[in-house]
Amino acid sequence: MRLGRRFAGVALSLVLTLLGLLLVTFVIGRIMPIDPVLKVVGERATQAQYDAAYQAMGLDKPIWQQFLRYMAEVLRGDFGRSISTGHAVAQDLRRVFPATLELATLGTMIGVLVGVPLGVVAAARRGGWIDQVARVVALVGYSMPIFWLGLMGLLLFYGILGWVGGPGRQGIVYDGMVPTVTGLILVDSLVAGDWAAFRDAFSHIVLPAGLLGYFSLAYISRMTRSFMLEQLSAEYVVTARVKGLSERRVIWGHAFRNILVPLVTVIALSFGSLLEGSVLTEIVFSWPGIGQYITKALLAGDMNAVLGGTVVVGTCFVALNLLSDILYRLLDPRAT
Repeated sequence: MRLGRRFAGVALSLVLTLLGLLLVTFVIGRIMPIDPVLKVVGERATQAQYDAAYQAMGLDKPIWQQFLRYMAEVLRGDFGRSISTGHAVAQDLRRVFPATLELATLGTMIGVLVGVPLGVVAAARRGGWIDQVARVVALVGYSMPIFWLGLMGLLLFYGILGWVGGPGRQGIVYDGMVPTVTGLILVDSLVAGDWAAFRDAFSHIVLPAGLLGYFSLAYISRMTRSFMLEQLSAEYVVTARVKGLSERRVIWGHAFRNILVPLVTVIALSFGSLLEGSVLTEIVFSWPGIGQYITKALLAGDMNAVLGGTVVVGTCFVALNLLSDILYRLLDPRAT
């Protein structure tokens, strides 16, 4: 009974969050100073053509009916047609979202693999040189503009040293040569067994992913250090040390296990922020992801594409929150 009530509560919260997301995007689409009818028919259309398109788009209906129609279309995966590309927005999103997903995933992996151990060691050796390095890394990661670091990285590692590939996901030679299976260029090149294309794709993604990973690890390492400092000052840690347990077991076997629950939430939020916050990185590196897609659509007044991309990113945030809640309950039996 209790488990059923908790499941029902989570499901209701998920439905209300998605409903709120759809309501917000609907309102944004209506208050923007852009006439969607003119974007479809053009400014040279006659009044009769304008009125026909106005009715066909359902804009003559009451606002509540417009919202219900919008919600039904979104639930079917229909975000309308993009004025910029001429394709269905859903088709465009299926094309650009894997690029952002691949970039954000690699960035988060870097942030977790480097940031978590760095934060733990910094807390365990508080005041030492590792702690000072971790604090400087976090400070620089929060202070430096990401577009500036991206430009400097391209100048140094691509323009001067030639260690990495340039802007874009692939070089001109390999562009379009790898069959699309998942949309993740590294995975698709491995599936195709094309190692040359894999090396080329890796050389292009390593710099933007490393840049996003640096910002991710700055946040993750700072939060990990904060969580660990709180746990290391707890009484159970003092008791474990008095009992003669090794420092390694005290830190990783006791204190670190107790920060897993909040750390999962931090990692999920970091991943979500990279999914929606990599716009500048995608622009600097000409990365054909959802951030660049939404930005170009916004500049062109293509509201169908903007709202469709916003709904997808918002849904990813909701899914990540749901996943972190499930992991929270698995890691902490007291929450069940």
